[in-house]
Amino acid sequence: MAVNRVPVLKRCRSLGLEPTYLGIDKKSTRELKRSSRKVSEYGLQLREKQKAKFIYGVLEKPFRNYYEKADRMPGMTGENLMQLLELRLDNVIFRLGFARTRREARQIVDHKFVLVNGKRVNIPSYEVKAGDKIEIKESKKSSPRFKAENGILAATSGRAVPEWLEADAEKLEGTVKEVPARAAIDVPVDEMQIIELYSK
Repeated sequence: MAVNRVPVLKRCRSLGLEPTYLGIDKKSTRELKRSSRKVSEYGLQLREKQKAKFIYGVLEKPFRNYYEKADRMPGMTGENLMQLLELRLDNVIFRLGFARTRREARQIVDHKFVLVNGKRVNIPSYEVKAGDKIEIKESKKSSPRFKAENGILAATSGRAVPEWLEADAEKLEGTVKEVPARAAIDVPVDEMQIIELYSK
């Protein structure tokens, strides 16, 4: 993931974001002291973009590339953008419950633990498609980080696998059943603000 030296909880506070969206089961006891000054329209748009970049761990240049690709695709640009971010391989590993956080999921992909349709893929931004089979490499399935008890992965900590994915906790395998609709993407980002920001 993009390296950001700011502590995660502090960054979450500044963006008004719950750490659980990053897979972090912690809560800061500090309260953010906000200025009483009204936030401008640009400020609101910028904050939504920063939230999306922070959640998915994407830097500015690749994020803009996602926007440009989404804009060329048929349909709503905002929905296309969110779908492209969700279909990143590191995000899918996180969603399947094979990693506690998206940052850990990126590390798992970087370390060549992941196979897509039987082929090793070590690019976190790799775009998966409907019908793709994702699995952890056989030699790594015995790793304690993937230890499943009663069919529940250690990494999931009660997190539900979204409906557009199908996961087998025992075999450490998953399938992308379909491209997720926007309603199935549970991140608190107003993508229309991002589109307005980039389309100026």
